[in-house]
Amino acid sequence: MLFGAEAMEKLKSSKVAVFGMGGVGSYAVEALVRGGIGALGLFDCDVVSLTNINRQLFATEKTIGRYKVEAAEQRALEINPDIEVIAEKLFFLPETSGKIDFAQYDYIIDAIDTVSGKIELVRKAREYGIPIICSMGAGNKVDPTAFEVADIYETKICPLSKVMRRELKKHGIEKLKVVYSKESPIPPKTDIQEECKTNCICPPGTERKCIQRRQIPGSNAFVPPVLGLIIAGEVVKDILVSY
Repeated sequence: MLFGAEAMEKLKSSKVAVFGMGGVGSYAVEALVRGGIGALGLFDCDVVSLTNINRQLFATEKTIGRYKVEAAEQRALEINPDIEVIAEKLFFLPETSGKIDFAQYDYIIDAIDTVSGKIELVRKAREYGIPIICSMGAGNKVDPTAFEVADIYETKICPLSKVMRRELKKHGIEKLKVVYSKESPIPPKTDIQEECKTNCICPPGTERKCIQRRQIPGSNAFVPPVLGLIIAGEVVKDILVSY
């Protein structure tokens, strides 16, 4: 009713690669599947943990311990049995980028955390002439209305955007579509290091505890999902505009 039959056929014939199945990526995937995208490439090597349940679409008590891409693939097929899904257990970094056939994709969504991975995705998108949209930081933020779609060089306040601008300049990349928040990050009220000592929720025997991975930002049920939905909306709009 909104776009017409020909436009929906364009979405059905499009293939989108989504990197990162966390709070942002999981909701982007959901919207793309329900929006009529015909094929998806899903990339993430992480498994669902108890700490994901507050914000990640595929995270439930039943999916704890499953690979996120597998949970995402199952949900996508339950919504649309005809959708084509490539689910890759892959942590995207410059050294793993050669394992992906980028030429088959019409659009790339960056919903990963590492700066080196983000920069490599942008480089690959430029190399193959594929549109890309990147998620900036959603951690330690509580205002879902503060998100804006902008070029990376027009962003302000967001710490991740600042780092990305610096790195992109080194690679001669002059523009990049991003979704970012103008809200200043708030300091967490709980010391995760101390909290983990007394209220650890990692299963017994867990070798790779959450506090050992990196500094953990606080997150909630409504900021990352909004970011993911905005990204999915931009992808659909861009595909239809090109049509």
